[in-house]
Amino acid sequence: MFVGLQYLLPQHALSNAMFWLTRRHWLALTAWIIRLYVRIFRVDLTEAAEPNPGAYPSFNAFFTRRLRADARPLPSLPDAIACPVDGRVSQAGRIHHGKLIQAKGQHYSLEGLLGGDPSLAASFQNGLFATLYLSPRDYHRIHMPIAGRLRQTILVPGRLFSVNPTTVAGVPDLFARNERAICLFDTNAGPMAVILVGAIFVGSIETVWSGRLTPPRTQAIHVDDAGDGGASLSRGDELGRFNMGSTVILLFPAHSAHWEPHLQPGTAVHCGQQIGQLDHD
Repeated sequence: MFVGLQYLLPQHALSNAMFWLTRRHWLALTAWIIRLYVRIFRVDLTEAAEPNPGAYPSFNAFFTRRLRADARPLPSLPDAIACPVDGRVSQAGRIHHGKLIQAKGQHYSLEGLLGGDPSLAASFQNGLFATLYLSPRDYHRIHMPIAGRLRQTILVPGRLFSVNPTTVAGVPDLFARNERAICLFDTNAGPMAVILVGAIFVGSIETVWSGRLTPPRTQAIHVDDAGDGGASLSRGDELGRFNMGSTVILLFPAHSAHWEPHLQPGTAVHCGQQIGQLDHD
């Protein structure tokens, strides 16, 4: 019933309403809502740069809060892949025959995920993917797994189904159907894609180079080529953020890297944690 209801809901209207609501400055009411949220979802504010719930001017300011500088140290190995987010592994593995695992017994198309671009999909055939789910209690900024220079940002319109485990298991091709921002980087390991998947109540998606991407919500795929002036980001640099929670999908090309054995479905991960390592010829 929960999954079926989402087909009927005005997903974009609800998300636009959430965008408006979470930016209201309601002083005492905002502080009360934040304290209630912290208690219900067991949010650890001791890691935040600002641990006082009453110091945030809006709910969105709290939701996109910074962490203390020492809260998420990077791996010591220079060729380690750092986890880009706090969250939980939904699925991770290799891309076989142009398909990624969505849930147990379910697959979806790499080309569909990448907005129907066959040449871009060819760059990641037989490569690696990792799908990382951010729950309501998690830190919601996204950071670079390895160093890279921005090549392209592709905004793909779509639905806004929830990305919680129940819906992921119940909606076929969910990640190729939901609105998403594909951030494509050139790295020492070849191309790398960091895909920010929208979801219901995700008021907006932002990147550090473009600012807010949604809303407004596009009706057609929009490609922004960075050219020679693309942002150059180091491992661990902030890449973007979700204003409310969602999912990040990482893509690496074939023979470029391998995941750590612990990167299994259901495993909790933290931003900066080593989740893989680059392979060198």
